[in-house]
Amino acid sequence: QVRLVESGGGLAQPGGSLRLSCKYSGFTLDYWSIAWFRQAPGKKREGISCFSSLDGSTEYANSVKGRFTISRDAAKNTVYLQMNRLKPEDTAVYHCAGGRYFSLSSEDFGAWGQGTQVIVSS
Repeated sequence: QVRLVESGGGLAQPGGSLRLSCKYSGFTLDYWSIAWFRQAPGKKREGISCFSSLDGSTEYANSVKGRFTISRDAAKNTVYLQMNRLKPEDTAVYHCAGGRYFSLSSEDFGAWGQGTQVIVSS
């Protein structure tokens, strides 16, 4: 059973940085993907970044491209989301999700973490 645990959320000022962590366990597939999603109050869930263990491929939504970076530390079984140049509109609950497909669509992921809150405000 795949288990995902997020950490690293909190309060940041506009223009600041935060790093989210997603510690994973239980993958039995030869390869898998982990994606980050976020959902702000009153808004649809948005897929923002994905990492593939097959070849290290990464993908970003236009809303975060150039500001956020996804990476993996295999020794720590952890996927990170480095968030730079944060904006108030980045405020949301951030979830990591695990699945077989390299995708930013929530329907492609069956395992989800509990979420971590990010607030960007001065």
